[in-house]
Amino acid sequence: MQTEITKLLGIQYPIIQGGMAWVAEHHLAAAVSEAGGLGLIGAANAPAEWVREQIRKARELTDKPFGVNIMLMSPYADEVAQVVAEEKVKVVTTGAGNPGKYLESWKNAGIRIIPVVASVAMAKMMERAGADAVVAEGTESGGHVGETTTMVLVPQVADAVKIPVIAAGGIADGRGIAAAFMLGAKGVQLGTRFVATKEAVVHENYKQYIIKAKDIDTRVTGRSTGHPVRVLRNQITNKYLEMEKQGATFEELESLTVGGLRRAVQEGDTKTGSLMSGQIAGMIHDEPTCAEVIQRLVAETDKLMKGTGMYE
Repeated sequence: MQTEITKLLGIQYPIIQGGMAWVAEHHLAAAVSEAGGLGLIGAANAPAEWVREQIRKARELTDKPFGVNIMLMSPYADEVAQVVAEEKVKVVTTGAGNPGKYLESWKNAGIRIIPVVASVAMAKMMERAGADAVVAEGTESGGHVGETTTMVLVPQVADAVKIPVIAAGGIADGRGIAAAFMLGAKGVQLGTRFVATKEAVVHENYKQYIIKAKDIDTRVTGRSTGHPVRVLRNQITNKYLEMEKQGATFEELESLTVGGLRRAVQEGDTKTGSLMSGQIAGMIHDEPTCAEVIQRLVAETDKLMKGTGMYE
């Protein structure tokens, strides 16, 4: 299952774990990397020294490549950018902004740079800036989302840039991976599927909420504020959407969700927590190990892709 992405990153399979805030810490990242994929530590809004500690703890658990996802809107983004360069992590993925000002220092540290994009224009800008690949993330994904679906975003980005494209959003099994390859992707990124795994240090209530979810159970909040977020519907989601419909201000809506993801992940609060999840939650019915997930994905994809010549 060798592609341009496996060669670029030095990994066995072109499967990347999403850098989910509060979820993607060193245990999960190391487990995914050990299983042959690329694990990511999600820096989110965490201080730089927490990120450094996570990198070092991950290295105690695996000698395989792993990366860090940096949310560029974080107040600590500058310091975290410096830490990943000092620690010489293998890969950095970025979201919520333009990483241009950090590229030179990351390149000098030998880091592969993979921005997450939701449009062709952003993909082309990142290629011009020197990115090694891009993650084209469709609106099916969990958390902060764009408008365009994976099905139409990936082929347009693949046609527009020469660097490898990684598909994200709406992928939960080998069928999704095979489809992504057919659309022009050289790798895939999965988030929600890795939340419901043994190694994810996530409250069991959150995992079970994903496992029990149906196909229609995600909602997008915040479209009116310009900050759309996909979550599983619950008490706080319903209240948010009702207030949004009535024209509540951004501040009023924000007050509902402050700390919501932490409550969901750490405390298992399924009523007032933000249960971020992709639309594929309805396809998840178990809680395997990361290694079991990856072996299952690879076997399913191989079966579908044999004879297509899409990967070596």
